[in-house]
Amino acid sequence: MSEDWKLYGFAPVPRDPELLFKDHPTASGPNPKQDLFVADDFPLPDTPLVREVRAFAQKELDEQTFNHSNRVFVYGSALARTHFPEWKYVETPTAVETYALSCLLHDIGTAEKFLATTHMSFEFKGAIVARDLILQLGGPEAEADSVCDAIIRHQDIFVKGGNITMVGQILQLATILDNVGLRANLIHPRLIETTTTKFPRKGWSEHFARVIEKELTLKPWCHTTTFEVPNWKAGVQSNFATDVRGNDVMRPFE
Repeated sequence: MSEDWKLYGFAPVPRDPELLFKDHPTASGPNPKQDLFVADDFPLPDTPLVREVRAFAQKELDEQTFNHSNRVFVYGSALARTHFPEWKYVETPTAVETYALSCLLHDIGTAEKFLATTHMSFEFKGAIVARDLILQLGGPEAEADSVCDAIIRHQDIFVKGGNITMVGQILQLATILDNVGLRANLIHPRLIETTTTKFPRKGWSEHFARVIEKELTLKPWCHTTTFEVPNWKAGVQSNFATDVRGNDVMRPFE
């Protein structure tokens, strides 16, 4: 196997954020470090691959999901830069590009073209679509694999053991921050304000809750049911959708 993994965010980091942040020098305790960043500090990389993938995502996703995907890039980049300088994320342009592609495509499986046209869980279908697209556009296979891996695992947040890729962990932390407000105290309030101004939520909490409920109804076997009670059945209120609707941190920006 080649050493390409070093370029594309494959470095192994602990999967469990509780372990990741335990006794952390900048992220633990009641007053974690909040670098004063604004949304414009984290533009998407201006590369041909990112430009083409962004155009694809904007065409296939609705506005709320496309904006969410952009916010996730901003929040994740800020988290990595402030709290994990040892990951050398900022210093590795190929890793930043890989993360950007992962963000733009992480919810592509919820697009109208894909959600109801497959029996697969949206993350898995979306990961395949993303990998195929990046290869079709001439992207490196290692980068396509890293994006695919991160998207497959981006809702796998209840696993405690083992590791995940660096890009995968950043994606998990940033999506759950935007979706339910978890660990929003690790970034500066000004970053949230400027990011939601640049990429408005437009009722994202209700919008995403309905996407969750739609997939649960269409595919009661789907991976999203891991957020629910064991042996979840149609008609039982979704815990995940309830948590998303209960995002008090982001409520002022809805």
